[in-house]
Amino acid sequence: MTTIPLSYLVNIAGLLLGMAFGATVQRSGFCTMGAISDWVLMGETSRLRSWGLAIAVAMLGSQLLHLSGLIDLRASIYAGPSLGWLGAALGGLLFGFGMVQAGGCGNRTLARLGAGNLKSLLVVLMIGLSGYITLRGLLGPARVWLDRWSAIDLKAHGISGQALPDLLGNVADPLLLRWLFGLGLPALLLLWAFRDARFRGKPVLIAAGVIVGLVIVAGWAATGILGADDFDPTPLASMTFVAPIGAALQYLMTFTGMKLDFGISSVGGVILGAFLMAKHDGTFRLEGFTSANDMLSHLLGGILMGIGGVLALGCTVGQGLTGLGTLALGSFVAVAGIVIGGILGVRYLEEGSLPGALRALFARG
Repeated sequence: MTTIPLSYLVNIAGLLLGMAFGATVQRSGFCTMGAISDWVLMGETSRLRSWGLAIAVAMLGSQLLHLSGLIDLRASIYAGPSLGWLGAALGGLLFGFGMVQAGGCGNRTLARLGAGNLKSLLVVLMIGLSGYITLRGLLGPARVWLDRWSAIDLKAHGISGQALPDLLGNVADPLLLRWLFGLGLPALLLLWAFRDARFRGKPVLIAAGVIVGLVIVAGWAATGILGADDFDPTPLASMTFVAPIGAALQYLMTFTGMKLDFGISSVGGVILGAFLMAKHDGTFRLEGFTSANDMLSHLLGGILMGIGGVLALGCTVGQGLTGLGTLALGSFVAVAGIVIGGILGVRYLEEGSLPGALRALFARG
């Protein structure tokens, strides 16, 4: 009897979860960039609350998996003892500003590509190329230097990791703190999300927040439980898109020189899921650039997203959902940078210049 390798099952799980993610994003318009734009320009917070709901579900589910002993979130790239605060902050700012210029965050860009948006094809290529250049190419030494210069070695201070319970372990019992943070923060987010009557009246956005959050939890389970092979364990991870987009492009170009993994599979799944949903609801249509400036804006946005996403160790999903689910301080720093960068990007489109955007940012808040 032939046994299917666990790595194959993990890749299948990545594909299916990516499809669920892509279909949900396409159907609901779930997008952090769009959420920030709605909030800044119109005072509309429904999509922002949907993101908050997704964070709450992802955080609660991730912490329950950890507390049950099924996975160990301390083994993820987010919760390690090296706190790269500057990379998280700077990378978040670059990514947030770039996603506005590109017309969508990483997951939304992949979904738009699946729905026929050819502008997103350029953005995806730029994210993958600039992200890989920053990770392993020309900008790699600068990234490593920045990390070595600014990162705080928490172990040297007697702290095992950057998750909030570990950071505050000298104040109270880390296990108690994990229960408090793991239950308390999602509860606060849920209260904030559902206190708005307009959001409560939008079942599509509510369902999107729940589904996206559950996909993050299922990603941890796929790699940490399904992929728990004693001889060839799958690295613990969940949904993130910047580095996997670069890996997916390299995989397509080399095929035999690179191993298919959860991240690559999930990228393909998002595109496929969005395509199927767009065909199903009749929203699939080919869309190109309207002008040279439109192309340049998407080109620049994709480059900034790739560089920023690698510096910050993730995007609005990788840090904004998956990372926050681990309670890592670096994830909170990265998300703050993304939000500030996104607001600045919206103001830049309004004012037409960076100095004008900065003046508007500080004048209006």
